[in-house]
This record gives sequence, C-alpha cells and structure tokens, in this order.
Amino acid sequence: MPAATAASPWYKHLWPWIIIGILACSVTLTLSMVTIAVNNPDNLVNDNYYEAGKGINRSLDRELLAQTLLMRASVHLDDVTGEVDLRLSGNSQPKTLELNLISPTQPEKDRKIVLTRSETEQGRYIGQLSDKIEGRRFVELLGSQDDHVWRMFEEESVNHDKDLLLGDEPLQGAEDLKK
Repeated sequence: MPAATAASPWYKHLWPWIIIGILACSVTLTLSMVTIAVNNPDNLVNDNYYEAGKGINRSLDRELLAQTLLMRASVHLDDVTGEVDLRLSGNSQPKTLELNLISPTQPEKDRKIVLTRSETEQGRYIGQLSDKIEGRRFVELLGSQDDHVWRMFEEESVNHDKDLLLGDEPLQGAEDLKK
C-alpha cells in the first residue's frame, strides 16, 4: 500500500480564496450601495396615494375654473434684468398672481415669483427673478376670483428667446368632466 500523503492546508488552495474574494466584493458593494442610498434619499416618491388622488381632483377644479374664466397668459422672462412680464387676458384680474416654475427632477431649481398688477397697463403683471432659468419646467400660474383660486398648469421649455404661453393647450385629464 502506498503511503498516504498529508493534505496541504486550505489556504494553499485556489478555490477557498476565490470564494472569499467573491464574498468580500459583495459585502463591499453592499456597504457602498447602502451608504449611497442613505446619503441621497429619493424625494420624488409619494406614498400617500389617496391624498394625492384627492389633490388631483382639487387641481382639476382650479384648472376648470381658469378655463371657464377664459384665462390666457403670455410670460416673458428677461435674462438680463431678471424681470418677469406677464400679460393676462380673461375674466379675472386679481391684484397679485403667483408664478411657479417647477423643475421636474431638481426641487432646488424651483422658483416662486409673486407678480403684481401694473397700475398703468391693463392685464400686465410684473415680478422679479433672482437668477436665469432655462430648460424644461412645469409652469403654474395661480390667481383668485371671488375667493376661488384658479390655476393654469402646463409643461413648457423655457428659452430666452421665446415667450411662454399658458392656456393655449387643452386641459389634460378633464376629458370625462366636460361631458
């Protein structure tokens, strides 16, 4: 009978090191992903769907009021002076308007501008921007008529050479309400 040879220790074999390497890489990647997830939370998710659904109905009521009042607006953003010049037509001329320029993905780029009615020119509202705005934005214009708030809301591409037109597109989501 041949003599038995002593088995070499485990750490001298290749396969245990491959398995340990795979485990070490997976632990390292998991820890880095957890760190990224904790430091950069996603704030775009709304988990209260019932309240969000009720909010959509309230939003449509405000948009339908704007449509009933035949509201239209043209907004000019001056890049040099930062002046916001809004021309409003329709059956409502409140003293102030609120213009919200909302970035779809970056909340820190959202801008709220309070516009005041010009005393010299009918339907003209003026406000001031703190910085230049470009790119895709949700444009929301809020006003009031007889203690009811109306709203115009559209997605627009903001460019320095083009005025924003609000009220020129059909009301999305209200097709069933008109019948």
